[in-house]
Amino acid sequence: MNILKLIGRDKELFEQDIEKNDHHLKEIVSNSRFLILGGAGSIGQAVVKEIFKRNPRKLHVVDLSENNLVELVRDVRSSFGYIEGDFKTFALDVGSIEYDAFIDADGNYDYVLNLSALKHVRSEKDPYTLMRMIDVNIFNTDKTIKQSIEKGVKKYFCVSTDKAANPVNMMGASKRIMEMFLIERSKKIDISTARFANVAFSDGSLLHGFNQRIQKKQPIVAPKDVKRYFVVPKEAGELCLMSCVMGENRDIFFPKLNEELHLITFADIAEKYLKTLSYQPYLCQTEEEARSMVNELSQQKKWPCLFTLSDTTGEKDFEEFYTDNETLDLEKFINLGIIKNVEENSNNRLAYFSSSIQQMKDRRRWTKNEITDLFHEMIPGFDHKETGKYLDSKM
Repeated sequence: MNILKLIGRDKELFEQDIEKNDHHLKEIVSNSRFLILGGAGSIGQAVVKEIFKRNPRKLHVVDLSENNLVELVRDVRSSFGYIEGDFKTFALDVGSIEYDAFIDADGNYDYVLNLSALKHVRSEKDPYTLMRMIDVNIFNTDKTIKQSIEKGVKKYFCVSTDKAANPVNMMGASKRIMEMFLIERSKKIDISTARFANVAFSDGSLLHGFNQRIQKKQPIVAPKDVKRYFVVPKEAGELCLMSCVMGENRDIFFPKLNEELHLITFADIAEKYLKTLSYQPYLCQTEEEARSMVNELSQQKKWPCLFTLSDTTGEKDFEEFYTDNETLDLEKFINLGIIKNVEENSNNRLAYFSSSIQQMKDRRRWTKNEITDLFHEMIPGFDHKETGKYLDSKM
């Protein structure tokens, strides 16, 4: 399946930038030691491959999912073979004492890349999953930065999201607060990050769900009014590697908006996807109709689709990678832009945020409204859109 074609493109986005800088990337990677956190997710695997094929001295991969790590190793061996350097995977939770022991025992890395995150807007539907999102996206990140500083790591990279620019949902806001922690810690270690678009067919994404629906003989459901930018997994890996290796302290990399990177609806991708499988989309009006017609339609090489309007909490009307008050460098690379951040004195605000969250945890009771109010204090102008409807209530 040609994922590029499905998102309306015929060539890779960062091809020219990678080709122009590849000798420099290979030289640095081949002489460096890397730790990848969350390395078995879709973005993490793409980053691991970009580093592995450039022959690093050391490449350690940590992820919570034992199964995904097994598949990562099989994929790497089948695609690239072996390297002379030290390549190992570890099924560990970054927030655990076992991970801390792992870092204490070794921790000798030049670059630490953190790709672990709770990335779904639907994770804000209840206060408990929302608190875990805060732990994973903010506090685990801050913890691993502090460990990197203690171990003398040269550079720390952490993936952010386009949803951190003028956030309207708690996931994007958590990543924006994470960026504030990054800027504060950048006083003691070089840090860079990246905001980028949806990764097409990444694990857990709506597009990945298309594969699952076909395999399980279930209807395809997608919003017809939501337009998004997409990158393919390889491009996500390249963007992260470029920011990590070539970004200056406090830089945020993002894809430049041009004719190659354009908005497309999920419904349009669904139609393209079905046609690659030789199915014609059949538009249904209700969930019941779509569910009931799968067997009948599939025999006619048609597939039931329900394309709806979006009305769930946290959906952004449009996508953006930067805000009007951020300073940009659009000259250094061909298809990569850079947000240039300056050092800030926000330690008191971040300490207030941390203590407020800890107080909620200590009493083992909190509400979503309490957390939302705290996010509003941290991000002036935070435009949280609460509709009372969540994706889990839909097919």
